[in-house]
Amino acid sequence: MTRDQAAELELTILMPCLNEAETLALCIDKARNYLARAGVTGEILIADNGSTDGSQQIAAAHGARVISVSEKGYGAALSGGILSARGKYVIMGDADDSYDFSALDPFVAALRAGNQLVMGNRFAGGIAPGAMPPLHRFLGNPVLSFVGRLLFKTPIGDFHCGLRGFDRQAILDLNLRTTGMEFASEMVVKASLGGLKIAEVPTTLSRDGRTRPPHLRSFRDGWRHLRFLLLFSPRWLFLYPGMVLVLIGLLASLALLRGPVQLTDTIELDVHTLLVATMSVLVGLQSISFALIGRAFATRYGFIPRSERFGKVLEALSLERILIFSLVLMVGGLIGLVWAVDQWAQTGFGRLAYSQMMRPMIFSMTALVAGLQTMMTGFLSSMISVPLLEQRKVEIAEPVAASPSPVPVSENGGA
Repeated sequence: MTRDQAAELELTILMPCLNEAETLALCIDKARNYLARAGVTGEILIADNGSTDGSQQIAAAHGARVISVSEKGYGAALSGGILSARGKYVIMGDADDSYDFSALDPFVAALRAGNQLVMGNRFAGGIAPGAMPPLHRFLGNPVLSFVGRLLFKTPIGDFHCGLRGFDRQAILDLNLRTTGMEFASEMVVKASLGGLKIAEVPTTLSRDGRTRPPHLRSFRDGWRHLRFLLLFSPRWLFLYPGMVLVLIGLLASLALLRGPVQLTDTIELDVHTLLVATMSVLVGLQSISFALIGRAFATRYGFIPRSERFGKVLEALSLERILIFSLVLMVGGLIGLVWAVDQWAQTGFGRLAYSQMMRPMIFSMTALVAGLQTMMTGFLSSMISVPLLEQRKVEIAEPVAASPSPVPVSENGGA
């Protein structure tokens, strides 16, 4: 196929493959029949991930283009396939005959309508008996899809459907990085964060035609999906829990500022509760710091798209302002410690009244530690935010050598 012909392709039907000899030919034939029936100019691309059962030869014999992806993993195979695809649009799906490649009309129609990511929804289209384990159908997929909708405000009802279509260039621009099963989540998350136009169409799920066990491992891959969702949402992983801890700690500390609080005839809150409250404040501040640093790092290196609102927050939290706030806390804590030492000195450095001294000591140490912690956070955040000088190729013209001027020679041969 020439470069001009490749540029005219509208659709690439992409199938990752690892030892799918039992079902691969059937999937390719269904995809070929769809292209012919629908009149779509396209290709069928098999991204082989190291098959040892002759899948490559089967694919070639049935008219598919085969590429070899050496890096192992579902995401690695798909990434290699997307890079090699020649179509403007790509529809990807597993080669186990669980998805019907002869019924891709809703995906193509949605892509032609301008959607950049079109997800299949198996719960809306129908799941055949035995096609999805009960653990996945009633717990794993619904819970992970709910978490995805909650964290990333995306309307997708089936976060992990393997049959999906997308604008190839739009997905390449997302710079997807994961190599395992969580690649499916990364695509949806980054598309949502990047503001891509997303649609969902019903699709069916049939029982796959393989006799060997599937590559998917329920708990391992489910945890990898959940871990990915949390890591890509510093707000929910760090910021919101940190804010809750700080709020609870501050309210409890203020309530215990003057002295013990009697809840009932037998329950009294005193310095021990105050100590727990102040620790809550410190842990909460650390969690908020992780949220800011994590988001800055992830944005800097392209894991999470840039946010104008978050950028304004970082601009407001300049290093100088953070240092001023930190110094105020530290000075307050040091003043409290000096006062405590003075009180100790007045007793001849002897025994102190426990109930009188613990409360100011706890507040002083909390302020001092919080100040130091905030200061270190400010410096670390500034290190991450230091602009990098982009390496640019500079063409340096070689100086043109001037023709040497004739040197006058004297009659006796001297210059």
